[in-house]
Amino acid sequence: MPSLDPSLRSLLRLTLVPGLGPILIQRALEAFGTAEAALGASNALWRQKVKGVGDVHARQIVAAAAGTEQLADEELGLAERLGVHLIGIGSPEYPPLLAQIPTAPPILYVRGAIEPSGRDRYPIGIVGSRSCTHYGREQSDRFAAHLAAAGLTIISGGARGIDTAAHQAALRAGGRTVAVLGCGLAECYPPDNRELFDRIADGRGAVVSELPLRTPPNAENFPARNRIISGLSLGVLVVEAGRKSGALITARLAAEEHGREVFALPARVDSSAAEGSLDLIKKGGAEMVTHPEDILHTLETPARHHFNGTHAVRYGGLPEADGTDGLFTPGAPSGAPPRDAGLSESQKSILVALDAPRTLDQLAIELKLDAAKVRADITMLEIRRRVVRRGSVIERATA
Repeated sequence: MPSLDPSLRSLLRLTLVPGLGPILIQRALEAFGTAEAALGASNALWRQKVKGVGDVHARQIVAAAAGTEQLADEELGLAERLGVHLIGIGSPEYPPLLAQIPTAPPILYVRGAIEPSGRDRYPIGIVGSRSCTHYGREQSDRFAAHLAAAGLTIISGGARGIDTAAHQAALRAGGRTVAVLGCGLAECYPPDNRELFDRIADGRGAVVSELPLRTPPNAENFPARNRIISGLSLGVLVVEAGRKSGALITARLAAEEHGREVFALPARVDSSAAEGSLDLIKKGGAEMVTHPEDILHTLETPARHHFNGTHAVRYGGLPEADGTDGLFTPGAPSGAPPRDAGLSESQKSILVALDAPRTLDQLAIELKLDAAKVRADITMLEIRRRVVRRGSVIERATA
């Protein structure tokens, strides 16, 4: 079995406890001091010291924690065989920009290498639709190549379309790129990008995930994955996105929760493939850019703050506090924003339907929504601390 720092191994075990996500793990670390102490805590201590954990949930956590010893051994053995290493939050290797977001992953699984204080100090996210046009692919290539040649690391999601074009252009320009996957690193999604991911991991950047290695690419993983793309980046460029594109989730998180710069490209006004990105520009949610130099100019100030260690103070989202969602809108008046700010209509309808705990299937039937849509909305509501899962049941989060 590969050796691992005991504190990192304990943190890994915490992430393998069902029902513990980034928010509850962060609260547990604050309450107990260390992951090891959290693993050894009693039902009563979990219930008393960790906000959001009730009696039933506490018993489930304590019962499940005992079984994570073997799970951790299996995970570490597989990681060694795959050439994957783990980075825990608080480690010098952990990207400081990502650590600033309120839902930072406790652990990152990494193939290749992230150099947050070296070659990957200045990252830019590039996102867009999988079903992009020739124009979108061409512009993703153009912007990524120029920005990578200027020394920025290209962050994207490894998907077909805009993401793939951005990763490939960064490599062709001799730059670095990071692919953030919505599955575990023992999986390869999309499968046709296996060679691309191998090239990235072979000295040109990293392929990363927060998910256990064997996690399949389920639809509910991708909205949460998008927050990592934003969190890793000084700013996010939306190249081309339809109204239902997941790239818009990344843009919203970047602007509202992470305090990052958001850019979007203009496109044909009658192009359905660009309706979402055009809406961003029209509603003031993104700065319109027409040349990579526009992005370099805008990122000068946040990059300088990042270099000086003052980025979190100047650009970071609001810290978690009672009665708020940790949202941040640049230029907005101080004070807690409305709790429903930025929620979609379907997300609001889910909160209304949760007057009593319900399963995902019950919500889908009651609201007449596709189950995959409900799963994605539940994930976003979890990230915003509006709902919690208790096994298969979803409940409104307490204030």
